[in-house]
Amino acid sequence: MHSLPTPPAEDAFRWKPAIATVSLGAANLHSITAKIDAAANHGQKGLELFHDDLAQLAKTLRSHECESTGRTDRDYEIDAAHAIRDLCAERGLQVLALQPFRHYEGLIDPAQHAQRIDELQHWVQLSKILGESLFILIPSSFLDPSEITGDQDRLVADLAEAADVAFPIRIAYEALAWGTYINTWEDSWEIVKRANRPNLGICLDTFNIAARVWADPTSPSGRGPPSVDDDLQASMDRLVREIDPDRVMMVQLADGERVDPQSSFLRIPGLATLLAWSRNARLFPCEEERGGYLPILPVTEACLNGIGYTGWVSMEVFSRTTGVDDPSVPDEHAARAGQAWRRMLERLMAVEKGKAIAF
Repeated sequence: MHSLPTPPAEDAFRWKPAIATVSLGAANLHSITAKIDAAANHGQKGLELFHDDLAQLAKTLRSHECESTGRTDRDYEIDAAHAIRDLCAERGLQVLALQPFRHYEGLIDPAQHAQRIDELQHWVQLSKILGESLFILIPSSFLDPSEITGDQDRLVADLAEAADVAFPIRIAYEALAWGTYINTWEDSWEIVKRANRPNLGICLDTFNIAARVWADPTSPSGRGPPSVDDDLQASMDRLVREIDPDRVMMVQLADGERVDPQSSFLRIPGLATLLAWSRNARLFPCEEERGGYLPILPVTEACLNGIGYTGWVSMEVFSRTTGVDDPSVPDEHAARAGQAWRRMLERLMAVEKGKAIAF
């Protein structure tokens, strides 16, 4: 069994604020440089790098070549990784994650699995360039059941293989609310425990947790049946009892916007409703004035104070607002994220002082 070196001591603060590059604008509209500047200017310390942003920079670098050099897309992605690391270092930001490594576990076709392992090896090379202690995030697959298996033994074996291939780079597994087979934190935690690799852990996401257990964006109330409050409370009680904070790679914060149940983006053929809602209508936490309504505070309290987690807390917001073709988008979203983090800290402090959490 592999062993990992002892990690450096954490700062005196329990949590370090970070943001996902996807929260700061669309990769094809807003440059990674603008996103890095915006994050640094509004108090973020870490950056979740979406591969789309790295690939877009690689494409830009390739376009600057005057003639064909015979270099591959992967070669330019390596160049982009060096450039991003330098940009972040100059601004005091740490790249903490590269994501999302989609549709990996459970593939039925052995050739497709082999292709994903080959791609993972490339991501490991990128990760070693981007930072000293970052991880690769694998979200649960949402491919059609004809393409993937839900066999638990197979899923465990695939995650164990990913961890072995990536070592010493860490792997975080996250349950997406619309995952085909793995769609709750309980599901993903069971896989991580059974795979039993020292560089394999879990990512907890407040939106995915609340969306799966509590929400229904197609309902007039925006929520599921009357039992959802009790269901969420029971899930958070289990989380506090069962999750080992040392196996949590990151906690991601996002709320959901209460939208018109007839919104066209909720009813896209072939797209799961929760996925469509997530892509278009996430919000930063504590943005009730923008329509935020999920019970994010009790979920955040459980994921942070409840389990005794210390480490990175990242704002991960997908939204139709990030796709606006306006150069102000990165700065506006970074400012919102900074305000949201301050608000959340205030609310968590109030909870610690004994105020009740209401669903």
